[in-house]
Amino acid sequence: MDVSAIIGEELVAVEFVEDYLQLRFAAPLFTLYTWPHVLFPDFSLAYGEPEYRNALCAQIGEKVEAAAFEEGDALTIEFENGTVFGLSLREEDVDGPESGSYSETGSAVDAQEF
Repeated sequence: MDVSAIIGEELVAVEFVEDYLQLRFAAPLFTLYTWPHVLFPDFSLAYGEPEYRNALCAQIGEKVEAAAFEEGDALTIEFENGTVFGLSLREEDVDGPESGSYSETGSAVDAQEF
């Protein structure tokens, strides 16, 4: 799956919806059923740790420098400020049949599950 449409885009919203997360860019939308790690140069934060949600929201307004989706391995979104959202897609780290979905247009009609 090609997620390069988010490169150069700003993160415009981080939405916490019951038991999943949505990351909105100008048009593209990620819906994540597994919580990503927030990786900083010196440390990382995982779901449930203090300041995790603040760390996700702090990236609102930041531009994406790089994005990669590797089937069965990982989804990574790197921002210009050096912060990375990393989501493991390895079988041993996935809790359900899907880890999330991606829509380049933001519409559920063309969302691709992964």
